[in-house]
Amino acid sequence: MSNDTPYASLTPDLVLDAVAACELWPDGRLLALNSYENRVWQVGLEETAPVIAKFYRPGRWSDAAIVEEHSFAQELADAELPVVAPLVFGGHTLLLHDGFRYALTPRRGGRAPELEAVDQLQWLGRLIARMHGVGARTPFVHRGRLDRDTMVRQPMQAVLDSTLLPASLQTNYRAAATRLDAAIGARLEAIGPVPQLRLHGDCHPGNVLWTDAGPHFVDFDDARTGPAVQDLWMLANDERAMDAVLEGYRQFRHFDDGELALIPALRAMRQLHYAGWIAARWHDPAFPAAFPFVAESRWWEQHLADLHELADELE
Repeated sequence: MSNDTPYASLTPDLVLDAVAACELWPDGRLLALNSYENRVWQVGLEETAPVIAKFYRPGRWSDAAIVEEHSFAQELADAELPVVAPLVFGGHTLLLHDGFRYALTPRRGGRAPELEAVDQLQWLGRLIARMHGVGARTPFVHRGRLDRDTMVRQPMQAVLDSTLLPASLQTNYRAAATRLDAAIGARLEAIGPVPQLRLHGDCHPGNVLWTDAGPHFVDFDDARTGPAVQDLWMLANDERAMDAVLEGYRQFRHFDDGELALIPALRAMRQLHYAGWIAARWHDPAFPAAFPFVAESRWWEQHLADLHELADELE
């Protein structure tokens, strides 16, 4: 299995065989779901509801880190929080078939949240506060942290090592990313230590599904240790929205307003990480197909301008 094309041998037949190995009976219906980092399929089953089969990208997480993700999701589910936890087969949630690590979860449908609706923002705030109450009980041991090394320096190096970045922009990119890293570091130092806890880690609207019963969270693939505000800021487009989220959050858990000053740094880290993530994964055929614009010089020119704008905001 090549690191450049890690899913080349992940055929529909292999997906069906992996599900059948759990003594479930696929009916042949497969639907590929939107996922780039991993490969995710909805698999139809005979005489019962479909399951979601998630095949983990080789080499990204250790087995222990994946099991820790699963355990966190199950801990949240045991606390009666609306999250989708992996199914257990033979005492295990992390499964192996033909060299691929995978997990099965129940299918849970839903629609995107309405982030302009105050009542939905408050509901999300209450739910995240309850998640954080569980997340603060014990620390992660094997999963990563939301830090400059993971979110800035490694992605920056991935860009510099990539053929995607035009040679004419290498010096300018290094200068812009280094400037932004320094500005992020200065902001973090000025704020000082902030309590860290287990997070969902990637609370953007695409990872929240809404039904008539309310919201539920999916995809804990980026679960990691970090500050509480990381799970809030991507759901709030402006100050009014953040006020609504925090109004709900504070019904269940204390929130230190000092963490709000982290948001520009977290936004900058995410922007840097995005470019590095694409650069590091470019040999996976799914990435050029999904992000063709990143191969164009003008995208990198705009990215450089964005990095300087973020540094201006932080400085």
